[in-house]
Amino acid sequence: MATPLILRQVLFHRLRFHHNYQRLTVAPPQRLWCTAATPTANLSSSSSENSKEKPSSSATSSNVLLKFKDPRWENDPDYRKWKVKEDEILRDIVPIVTLTKDILHSPRYMDGEQLSAKDEKAVVEKLLAYHPHSEDKIGCGLDSIMVDRHPQFGHSRCLFVVRTDGGWIDFSYQKCIREYIRHKYPAHAERFISEHFKRGSS
Repeated sequence: MATPLILRQVLFHRLRFHHNYQRLTVAPPQRLWCTAATPTANLSSSSSENSKEKPSSSATSSNVLLKFKDPRWENDPDYRKWKVKEDEILRDIVPIVTLTKDILHSPRYMDGEQLSAKDEKAVVEKLLAYHPHSEDKIGCGLDSIMVDRHPQFGHSRCLFVVRTDGGWIDFSYQKCIREYIRHKYPAHAERFISEHFKRGSS
């Protein structure tokens, strides 16, 4: 009598594990600036037109859910085009956003520490160059990029331009990203910014 009971318990635990695994792997879509996010998969126009086509292994759960459950995906060509373009923008900007968050929030850099040559090059070329007031920020000349506490909001850290005259000034990486998107994707920039940036972020 003990053997069938043990087998039932084993089967029960396997079923419960499988159910929990499926529940955890289908996560709701996340906003890029509120939580850590990964770029969504590239959905080609040919695959998007056939809703019964099996998604590739690289597709995210949010896109799979969108493709198969959102009626707009089948009925609205403009919506499909927007989602494909949204994925393209995400794939473009997520690497520099991820690097910047790592610089600001990981213990790699102490307060007041200058960035390494590699990180500084990425920040200058992919962020600072697109700041709407980059010339004012750089002033007399760029000496280095530094991480330190925000002068008004001491609980948060931000990036600073250190000038050749010894002065320094903070700059917002989100402003840089927004201007980059407006420059490269003018037709889709405002919609993307409104959906992926927190309101009031500077």
